[in-house]
Amino acid sequence: MAFAKTNDGLKKTRNGVFARLTRLVTAKRKIDEDLLEEIEELLIAGDVGVDTTLFLLDNIRARVKKERYEDADELDGLIKDEISTLLDFPEEQKETVKPNVILVVGVNGTGKTTSIAKLAHYHKSQGKSVLLAAGDTFRAAAIEQLSIWGERIGCDVVKHQQNADPAAVVFDAVSAAKARQTDYVIVDTAGRLHTKVNLMSELEKIRKIIERQIPGAPHEVILVLDAGNGQNAVSQAKQFIKTAHVDSIFLTKLDGTARGGVVLSIKRELGIPVKYIGLGEKMEDMELFNPREFVKGLFASL
Repeated sequence: MAFAKTNDGLKKTRNGVFARLTRLVTAKRKIDEDLLEEIEELLIAGDVGVDTTLFLLDNIRARVKKERYEDADELDGLIKDEISTLLDFPEEQKETVKPNVILVVGVNGTGKTTSIAKLAHYHKSQGKSVLLAAGDTFRAAAIEQLSIWGERIGCDVVKHQQNADPAAVVFDAVSAAKARQTDYVIVDTAGRLHTKVNLMSELEKIRKIIERQIPGAPHEVILVLDAGNGQNAVSQAKQFIKTAHVDSIFLTKLDGTARGGVVLSIKRELGIPVKYIGLGEKMEDMELFNPREFVKGLFASL
């Protein structure tokens, strides 16, 4: 069932560059440098990114030479294998703590609040208790939106008035979670302040507040990125990673873009795993990222 959702969500990406890639490979009989250069051009055009594409093609060329591939029919399996290998990330086993504090960061417009709702729904569906913290106090709409999601999911939301100190909201949320023995606290944060410096310093302040209450927390920092932004999402991520200590990526709106190839750039250039993918507007429209299923979805027609 999970693959069906991932497969459906990748339809636009699959029907774009990867369909052209499929047609290109199946139309050729022999692997030669012209074919490999055409593949290179297609991947770069498909938001895989120059650095990542060159890395993939170098590996493919090396394997074609070493393993003596000649038939273009064998190339599709080789491409899929190299992409799967690139996306693989050793799963880190973290000690389960209560409350487990998740800090969610990202700029406005990426689908951050909806992603928080999806995470909360996921953990609730696993039988866990969840508390939400409305730490984006600079947008009244963010507080209201998170409150509405909290009601739908059945999660309490700790919130203050608009323009309140976000760190105070987070302090109250973590305190409440400790008192109630809540499994998860998911913290929303501001997507925009007056300057990037202000935004990053605010995030650092929130981190320190959390760590004072629970040593070692936050246990996960998730950066929300919009897949539709393509390579701009990678540039955006680099700014957050410098100061926000990002552990994983939640890639949203994958169903609405042909730029799903950006997943490869994120892994290659940032060294941070895409852990969650958003595949629609409903709170159920989220999957844990599975590299093999993702690659199958990209090349479903092969």
